[in-house]
Amino acid sequence: MIYVGCHLTVADGYAAMAEKMTGFGGNTFAWFTRNPRGGRTKAVPREDLQALRGRLEAEKFGPLVAHGSYTMNLCSANEQTRLNGLDMLRQDLERMEALPGNLYNFHPGSHTGQGEQAGIEQIAQALNAALRPDMKTVVLLETMAGKGSEIGGTFEQLQEIIERVRLREKIGVCFDTCHTWDAGYDLAGDFDGVLRRFDDVIGLERLKAVHFNDSKNPRGSRKDRHEKLGQGQIGLEAMKRIAMHPALSGLPFILETPNDDDGYIAEIHTVLGWFGG
Repeated sequence: MIYVGCHLTVADGYAAMAEKMTGFGGNTFAWFTRNPRGGRTKAVPREDLQALRGRLEAEKFGPLVAHGSYTMNLCSANEQTRLNGLDMLRQDLERMEALPGNLYNFHPGSHTGQGEQAGIEQIAQALNAALRPDMKTVVLLETMAGKGSEIGGTFEQLQEIIERVRLREKIGVCFDTCHTWDAGYDLAGDFDGVLRRFDDVIGLERLKAVHFNDSKNPRGSRKDRHEKLGQGQIGLEAMKRIAMHPALSGLPFILETPNDDDGYIAEIHTVLGWFGG
């Protein structure tokens, strides 16, 4: 069992995204809750959300994976940037409750010179301020490439955030294959070993979604440059082994490869074809 889709734009509405993904042949999708480079977000008409929920049920979609803005930095050295990020997080999570049972993913942030431990503490503080016991959304920390002052380039950093969060049942991880490879984990040569390490440090029960991307860069480059499936350094056979690994069965796989619509359709059909679909 696999759910596979790609990032879509909300310009035409939420129900339209599900319709478009159905046309692509996929059964999940991701979208940015606001402009990925920042800005305000608009209210979603109730009838649009009702239409989306109906289509998701009819088409038997898997969990959806919303994505927070790239500008949301919960551990910036600039206090106002941190406060703005917390405001974005609270607003996004409130809106996600209109689609209960889905996932909200974000880049943990960059400590911008404060140091790793300060960054980890500030991310956890923001999550403690934003998460609520009655939430129906699971918030995902994304595995990162570790470039610059990014937090999340190691499983240990993510676990340090998680263990500081009071409502840990609301927290999971989105495993980005390009980022994790660029951070130094050998997905091509020893994916079983990578998953064992993840399980030892974080726990596989927290792995809730996959960003499914090849990488333009050699392992450990810490550069974060996505590539189309099979055209990068991870390679198509390794990507196939990852998608078909039993530990990832039933998770939503979101393509973030540098593609147009036709390219995404082809990749979705490639992945589904591995499962006989």
